[in-house]
Amino acid sequence: MIPTIPQNPLVRVVYGAYVVLFFVYLALPLTVVAVFAFNDSQFPSLPWEGFTLGWFFGSEPPMIGVVHEGPILRAIGTSVIIGLAVSALSVAVGTTNAFLFNRYQFRGRGLLYVLMLLPLVIPGIVLGISILVFSSTLANAAWEVAEIDIQALRPGLVLVILGQFSFVTTIATLVIAARLQKFDRTLEEAALNLGATHLTAVRTITLPYLAPAMIGAFVVSFLMSFENFNTTLMLVGSDSPLTIAMFDRLKLGSTPLLNAVSLLLMLGSSLLALVMIAFQRKS
Repeated sequence: MIPTIPQNPLVRVVYGAYVVLFFVYLALPLTVVAVFAFNDSQFPSLPWEGFTLGWFFGSEPPMIGVVHEGPILRAIGTSVIIGLAVSALSVAVGTTNAFLFNRYQFRGRGLLYVLMLLPLVIPGIVLGISILVFSSTLANAAWEVAEIDIQALRPGLVLVILGQFSFVTTIATLVIAARLQKFDRTLEEAALNLGATHLTAVRTITLPYLAPAMIGAFVVSFLMSFENFNTTLMLVGSDSPLTIAMFDRLKLGSTPLLNAVSLLLMLGSSLLALVMIAFQRKS
């Protein structure tokens, strides 16, 4: 709908109702999850038994809160470690990819760009199975040929990081490349004319310009890694990240503890998003 074009009042009302219903549809499930995190009951459902903070701070069975739930806290720590590693790798490789596709023309560039985008359209479960089969084949071959057991190729944290990195780096590349596309290359040329080396010009001029996009890519990569389930499920070992731990807990029966964890995740994600937006506005 274009605001400058006169519209029928009925059309405006219908359009406004559609927008409201759309956001209600998005927010209602999250609101229900958040509300039942405070329900004084063993089940996250009606009837409402009263308000409690036990699912956050409780320490006595059967109401053990998040801050006292060891397995959940370890799973959160595992997810943070994985997320930081994936984000760092994705931003580093994404930055080099952005320079590669923005600055250079070479044979096969289009094909390479399509291959980079391919992980985004492949279902996560298929991507996880493919990585697992490939890595297991390599590990088994190394054992059969030289009796070398390469643990990094077995299900575990390393394989989870590599599996998530395989598609998260594409998002980081697109975010950084979009900002690099707007960069005025005459600034680099001016630095070169003043005697700076190409590396110095990139380090002192181009990378500071890309800093907001790199930070944004890091935050987006971290959130994508933290919430990933499909790919992680196929590659996880004994150290389960939070999504897998919550899935295993859900199979045993849902409690408001999972609602409490979900609410904390929503608040944490929102805070990261607000920090990223504030930083980009200042840049």
